[in-house]
Amino acid sequence: MTTGLRICDLVGVRTRHPEAIAEAAARRPRRPLIGASGRLMIIAADHPARGALGAGDHEFAMAGRPDLLERLCLALSRPGVDGVLAAADILDDLLLLGALDGKVVIGSMNRGGLAGAAFELDDRFTGPRAEDLERRGFDAGKLLLRIDYDDPGSLATLHATARTIDAMAERRLPVFVEPFISRRVGGKVLNDLSAGAVTRSIAIASGLAGTSAYTWLKVPVTEQPEDMARVMETSTLPAVLLGGEVGADQDGAYEKWREALRLPTVQGLVVGRSLLYPADGDVAGAVDTAVGLL
Repeated sequence: MTTGLRICDLVGVRTRHPEAIAEAAARRPRRPLIGASGRLMIIAADHPARGALGAGDHEFAMAGRPDLLERLCLALSRPGVDGVLAAADILDDLLLLGALDGKVVIGSMNRGGLAGAAFELDDRFTGPRAEDLERRGFDAGKLLLRIDYDDPGSLATLHATARTIDAMAERRLPVFVEPFISRRVGGKVLNDLSAGAVTRSIAIASGLAGTSAYTWLKVPVTEQPEDMARVMETSTLPAVLLGGEVGADQDGAYEKWREALRLPTVQGLVVGRSLLYPADGDVAGAVDTAVGLL
């Protein structure tokens, strides 16, 4: 942290000097999206803005902001970590703390599909817009695109996603599209990770908007990891792996990521809760292990 601010100072600064956030963004040292390693290691923390606060067995693990910020600052300080993906409020906190200096900053753009809501798949763009990311000097945006063939709300999300990719391309800003074929089971939205569904979602996402020049994909490892090589041949767009929740078999998850990272279109890894809230509590150790996969 280079500003001298502590986490306990944030409320006071926000209360008395809200302009300090824009000032911190203006002076933030930037870097290219892809650094010397040629790979990307991004820590994700955009879950709270969708009301998804759980990690592991703890329903409100991510609700404690001071604790979350401590974990994020520790993760961002580890060698080989390139940057962070988060909603505006968390990025503002990290800006004030100086934790984003020289890091890749990715704004999470559509957070309107609240977890468990009836309108979850009508995922409105309630986060930073393309113009916001440009003005703040951030480096990229991220979109969540869940498509349920039985839910009309998916069409609104699909259309808004295409126009947002256009807006990002006009500014030459990369945008990471995270596509899924989804369905409701017992009222809950579930993502289909079969090879066929992931293939279809990649094909749909790759063809959106007027150009794909600045589009990246953010994709999960398929149910059967051996299918990944064939699935990733669906597009020539660069991709990063979505880490997701790892569950009890953390070593098994790491091995799946390691294998997928060898594929030619896969350029890096985006992982959140499993690194910020590892089962053993060792954030630095979990992050270092993930970096080692690259």
